[in-house]
Parts: sequence; structure tokens; C-alpha cells
Amino acid sequence: MVKNAPTDDLGDRDLHVAPPKKAAAGVPGVLHGLAAAQQQMGVRRSALTLLKVNQAGGFDCPGCAWPEPAPNDRSHFEFCENGAKAVAEEATLRRVTPEFFARHSISDLAGRSDYWLGQQGRLTAPVVKRADSDHYAPISWDDAFALIAERMRAVEPDRSVFYTSGRTSNEAAFAYQAFARAYGTNNLPDCSNMCHESSGVALMETIGIGKGSVTLEDVHRAKLIVVVGQNPGTNHPRMLTALEKAKKAGATIVAVNPLPEAGLLRFKNPQHPDGVVGRGTALADHYLQIRVGGDLALFAALGHLLLPHADTGFIEAHTSGFEEYARARATVDWAVIETQTGLARAQIEEVAALMAASDATIVCWAMGLTQRSDSVPTIREVVNVQLLRGMVGKPGAGLCPVRGHSNVQGDRTMGIIERPPPWAGNLTRELGVEVPGTHGYDVVEAIRAMRDGRASIFMALGGNFAAAAPDTDVTLAALASCDLTVHVSTKLNRTHTTPGRVSLILPCLGRTERDPAGFVTVEDSMSAVHASVGRLAPASPDLLSELAIISRLARAVLGADLPWARWEESYPAVREVIAKVVPGFDDYEAKVATREGFTLPHGPRDSREFATPDGRARFTVNTIVERTLPPGRLLLQTMRSHDQYNTTIYGLDDRYRGISGGRRVVFVSATDLASLGLADGSMVDIVSEWRDGVERRAPGFRVVEYPIAAGCAGAYFPEANVLVPLDSTAELSNTPTSKEIVVRLEPVTA
Repeated sequence: MVKNAPTDDLGDRDLHVAPPKKAAAGVPGVLHGLAAAQQQMGVRRSALTLLKVNQAGGFDCPGCAWPEPAPNDRSHFEFCENGAKAVAEEATLRRVTPEFFARHSISDLAGRSDYWLGQQGRLTAPVVKRADSDHYAPISWDDAFALIAERMRAVEPDRSVFYTSGRTSNEAAFAYQAFARAYGTNNLPDCSNMCHESSGVALMETIGIGKGSVTLEDVHRAKLIVVVGQNPGTNHPRMLTALEKAKKAGATIVAVNPLPEAGLLRFKNPQHPDGVVGRGTALADHYLQIRVGGDLALFAALGHLLLPHADTGFIEAHTSGFEEYARARATVDWAVIETQTGLARAQIEEVAALMAASDATIVCWAMGLTQRSDSVPTIREVVNVQLLRGMVGKPGAGLCPVRGHSNVQGDRTMGIIERPPPWAGNLTRELGVEVPGTHGYDVVEAIRAMRDGRASIFMALGGNFAAAAPDTDVTLAALASCDLTVHVSTKLNRTHTTPGRVSLILPCLGRTERDPAGFVTVEDSMSAVHASVGRLAPASPDLLSELAIISRLARAVLGADLPWARWEESYPAVREVIAKVVPGFDDYEAKVATREGFTLPHGPRDSREFATPDGRARFTVNTIVERTLPPGRLLLQTMRSHDQYNTTIYGLDDRYRGISGGRRVVFVSATDLASLGLADGSMVDIVSEWRDGVERRAPGFRVVEYPIAAGCAGAYFPEANVLVPLDSTAELSNTPTSKEIVVRLEPVTA
């Protein structure tokens, strides 16, 4: 039975707190995932749909980018609890029709929660908000494209911003960047700017390619896996299966995180008997409960301890800069290391001994490392330690940034980037597109440009920009100041409730749905490219694919100079051009026609070849940032609950952390509560402090006593994004510092 969308927005009135869990998945994970699917899709549709997720000949999960095993090694249930929820959200039978928009003004929708908005269902027809209206109203596709084209042709190209989320297919992403560049701009911000941009910058500088250097088979073969700043039990649940396989083959796992996350403590694999009736598999052999921001100090200390165990043969043959690095790490100030990490020297020495003894080590990380002011130096220091031990370009070893959204890596490969891609000349040769030579806007610069009146048109291909971006009040005001906002979307979200003077919502096909132009392709977190074939009937006969929307808009704006009509009708036609433009995609069509797809070439991984200026992997010298907090302040990180994926809120529970019925909570240690004079359960406003002197306030949060590292706090995004200053960004990558927010907690008086 399909349950109707909620009609009441209850907020956090039923908030309840229980002790956190010490194991992830198991039977409860299966039941929660199936319950979400049945509520949205019904029993039969759920069964037919979920059996196609991540299968050869099926569709790629619209959730995370964790790779699939080889086709013959896949389970019949190759999805996780949150994957089931992601599929249910897209394949839901709930619908948002033009009548819905007639009943609900934009002012009404703006007052609703993110959860309520998402639960209303799939968008079914294009709608427009006119300059004098507080409602979205129906508009035909032809009129929508004509309206957008008129506005775009009336302004200089650099006054338009073309945002992309990581859900977009390779083919749509390639067409989108070709359209933006043919139009005349490199203003192509994307969700990478807010998550793994720091990884890409650091890896490009040190190993010459902005992608991780491991495969799924490497994870299975590793002897030591260090998981840093990541919560795979919620954010990449299928990774737990890979960690379990490695553990059962003898691997040691070290977890480094400010919070003890259930998924790294114990995994109850519901597809194995011991995960159903037994205790499951204990994963982390060592858990370093580091302070927020202490990772650079940790890896500097590890490098110091590992100098006597350097792989001199690898260093001499394949690296540069080692002498300067070795001098810098010859000594460390252990008082600084212990203060910044919150760890005892003996704990760090224990991990260093494991790394010294391992001949196959992988370091994995996610946004715990990428969203701080020193993120790029921190990731460079991770690279240093791996280079020191020769752990790049050998089986079972390497660097593993775990990407988030399902095709975020593929979008970047396809040219979604705010500067000319390295293959810009190929684009000119094959399509005659003169790629602008200027540096365009990333996410932060796009918000500044809209705020300051330098950009007046904002278009989003997927995503929920307003909820994902930092400094929420500034971002909302920037969007509202635009003359035109355009959203290509499957579902209602926060960004639709803050329109420009004129705004359009263009509904598109989802990953699960049949596309008359054929199948699409995606790239996972480990550079594997494969087909994704939608099977369901479209949610509405009025839906167009993302590629069709881009192609028709391009024809309306630019005319017929490029093969837009042919692309709209045929994904193979797009792949034919990609094969000639983007390196590594030769014989594209033939390769993705196979069940397993193909893995893109990766010099460091495949042959220890590094596309750096001197052809060698680079050691770097990085300075430890000594963070000191004023009295009564905490360093807050934003994070996901278990019932969400990025900005999509599946429900109001965070089962593993013991939270149910609400989201406005702030996690604080017992030690800090005592020093602040606060009690568990008290209500506070969270106020962030930054050098600009602007007060940013997130009101009405319940304090939850939690075993988080002392001096630290945690709260969910997007609710806490209002606290992140727009101008507080990581050096070199310009990523918002969502894991480095100095806050005070102000008690709320009755």
C-alpha cells in the first residue's frame, strides 16, 4: 500500500533521544529500507524496482558513488537501506501536479520543512512563476524554452550561472557543458565545489590526477585500511560489505573520526547468517577519536614516525621533494600534536607501527577532511604518508577519496568545471566550440556574483542549491535577486521556494525511468564507467530527459550549429562525440555495451606514471594549523543524519545515533556540557563566530549529550548551513568550511 504524502508539517515536536547504536545494518536496516520503499512505491513496484538496482542491465542507484562488484559477484540485492530509500524517493507514486501549485503559494511552500517538500512526490509538468505572482503556474515546454532563450540572449554570457548536481548522467553533463561554453561562459559550478574539490586539488598537485588510485578489488586485498573523516554506515553503506570482505581476509581497519559511528564499529550483513542471527563483523580494530580539524597534525606525526621505514626504492624512482619533506618531519612538537588531535602519543605510535608493518595500505577519506580551511594541506599530508611507504600503484594500496553523489566524478570527467577542461582543444576541433579562456564561477563565487549583481540568471541541472550551499540567508537572498532562475528537477525542494523574479521548474526523467533515447552511463568513485538502464514508465507523459531539455534549450538559445536534435534522440550519438573529445573514452559505445563496462586509465595506479610537471609524485611540506578556541566555544561540524542523502531528507530519524522524530539537535560531549553549564536536553540557539563579525544564528536546537570528542560539536545540514560563512573557505579549493565552525551555545529562555 502506498501512503499519501504528509499534509501536516510537524517539525520536531516528537523528538526523542535514545542511546546510540553500536552496530549497523542487520535485519532492522532491511526492514527500514523496505518500509520506505513500500510507503512510496507499493509492494509489487518495490520488488520489481529494487531487484534492478546496481545490476548489469539495470539502473545505477541514484544515491552514492560506491562501485559495484564484477557482474558475476553481485548479490541479487545489490543495494543498501539508504539506496532503497533513494530509489523509493524517485520511483514514488506520489505526484506534484499543477493543481498542487494552485493550492500552495510559494510563500506557503517557503515555510515548509525540507522533509515535507520532498515527500510530496514527483513533479509532473513544467511550471513558471511570473514576476507579479506568488504561485507557479503551468507553461508549455515550447513557451518555457522560448522564455529562457529570450532572457539568456539579452545578457552577456558571464551573467549566467549553470549549476550541476552529481546525479546527472555523463551524456547530459557533456551536453550541458558544451551548451554553456558554446553560449560563451565557463560559469559551471557543481556540487564537487562543496565536497571533494579539496581532494581533487591536492591529488592533482601531488600525483597528477584528481581521482583516487584504488579499485574495489584493492580494497578487498588491502592489509591495512585507514578510514578518516567518513561515516560509511550512513553515507556509503555498501562500503561496509567491502570492509567486511577485507576484514575476513585478514585486514586491519583503523577508524579516525570525532564521533564513534556504528557502521565502523560492527557490521551486521543482512545477506549473511551471522549478520541476521549473529553478532556480525567487528570492523574497526582501532578507533582514534580525533578532534575536529586534527587530521593534518595526525598525519604529520605519522610521517615523522614512519621516516625510518621509508620505501627508498619507490621514493628514488618515482617521487620528488622528499628531502624537504624529510627535513620538515625530522622532528615534531608532540605537545602540539596531542593538543590538536586530542589523541595520546601512544595511540598514534600504535597506528604508525601498523603502517610500518603493512605492505598494502589504503587511506580512505570523505568530507571530514575536505571541508576545512586547511583541507588541501591535510590531504597532501595523507599523500605524503602513502608515498613515504610506496603505497601508490601497487595491489591493495593507494589513495581513496570516497565520493558522494552517484555520478559526481563523472560530471567532472565530462567537463563540468569552472575553467577550461584539459581537452578544450578537442572540443573546438570536433564541435567548433571556442572554449572561453577565462576562469568562471565556482559555487562560492557564483553566490557572490548573484549577491553583488554580476550574475542575473541561475540554472540548475538537478540538485538543491539553496539547501546545499553555505551561509543560507546570503544564498537565498542571492537567488531571489536573480532576474531568472531555472531548475531541472525530479522533485520539489528548498531552492524552488526562493525563486528569482521569474522562475521555471522543468521536470525531468529519473534514473529509474525508461528513456526513448536509450541508456545513459555513469562513473563511480573508482573511475569505473558503466551503463544505467531505466525500466519504469515515466512518472508523467510530460517529462523530458535531462539531455532533451538541454538540447531543446540550446537550440532555442544558439540555433542549430551543434547536433542538438541528434543528441536528444540518441545517447550513442553523444557518446560518439565524447569518445573523440575526452581522453580515455575511445571505443566508448562498445565498452559500455558489455555487462561490466570499463575502468578509465589512471597513470599512478596502472603504471606509477604521474602527470606532474616533472613526471614524479610530489612530496609537499605542510604547516600544522594550531586551532585555539576562545573560552566557552566549540568547533562544530555539519553532518548527515541516517535518514537523509545530501539534502534529501528521507525521514526524521537518525537511528544509529539514537535520534528519532526530529533533526534540530546538537551533539556535545559530557565534559563540554559540564564546562558550559548546560544540561542534556536543554534548548539552545547555535551562534557561529567568524572574523567578519556577522552573527549567524540557528535557533531552537536540543542539546544531546554524546560521546563526541571534547571541544567539538555536531549538527545536521542543511539546518546548520546558516552558520557557515560564505567567505570562510578552504585555501586553494574554495570549499566552504562546514567542518570548521566556531560556535557558542546560547540557552533559550522560556
